[in-house]
Amino acid sequence: MSGQKKKLAVLMGGWTSEAEISRLSGAYCARAARELGWEVHELEFTRDVAADLLALGPQLVFNALHGQIGEDGSTQGMLNILNIPYTHSGVQASAMAMDKIASRRLFETVGISLPPLLELAIDESVQPVDYSGAYVVKPRSDGSSVGVALCHTDQPPRPRNHWPDGQELMGEVFIPGRELTVAVLEGKALCVTEIIAATGFYDWQAKYAAGGSQHILPAELPEAITDQALDWAERAFSVLGCRGVARADYRYDDSSGQLFMLEINTQPGMTGTSLVPEQAAFVGMEGPELVRRLLEGARCD
Repeated sequence: MSGQKKKLAVLMGGWTSEAEISRLSGAYCARAARELGWEVHELEFTRDVAADLLALGPQLVFNALHGQIGEDGSTQGMLNILNIPYTHSGVQASAMAMDKIASRRLFETVGISLPPLLELAIDESVQPVDYSGAYVVKPRSDGSSVGVALCHTDQPPRPRNHWPDGQELMGEVFIPGRELTVAVLEGKALCVTEIIAATGFYDWQAKYAAGGSQHILPAELPEAITDQALDWAERAFSVLGCRGVARADYRYDDSSGQLFMLEINTQPGMTGTSLVPEQAAFVGMEGPELVRRLLEGARCD
């Protein structure tokens, strides 16, 4: 980049449950952007962020936010109004991906299998109606396994106050087996990683605590399952209308040989140990190159 450096704002932090992880992602991407020659401003996400952006006047925004306000379409809509191009998916794809019920309906139209939904009875506790197997209860709209509860058959149901008041919940049949994930960059799936959680369940602690999980890439799977995971990730990315990078998460029941998609994340972690940079490095793309690709694809809706 010759002449005067172009100005980049890296949005990070905020007030969601994933703010601290967002700051780590933002710091990683800011370092990479500086290596690429950008004038980088790490901008904490506050209620005054629109005014902060107007005062700064960046040519582009790198969206390193995680959680509802940063990946549900709200921030994307604001940036569209401000006419500042930004990385990752736009308003519609972001909103649809965050809503796990809406996105699964789209995924089913392109032949992707998902865990069966369960009707929930909600009063002082939360439990499925007419179902006695292991199940998962999670927020309809949230990320990074925040609020996800796995309930085995020998456990009592979780109390309703396990989740914030007013949070809409959904239930799914628990799929035994292995945790898999696939990063998709500009519509192309990179590889399949198997995640082995220290606790046996890939919750928030397993994702972000030191030693919480082990990553195996490429995952040691039957070729047909690898191909299916890659293909479904690309289909999900396409049917949602994603752009930039996203990550599809799966459960693979190796006893039955069935694969199930859980969700697609349009703002995946971008720390030095996150799954997306790890997969990118595996296919020969180090951090600065990955960030360069994302910046080159930045735009408004």
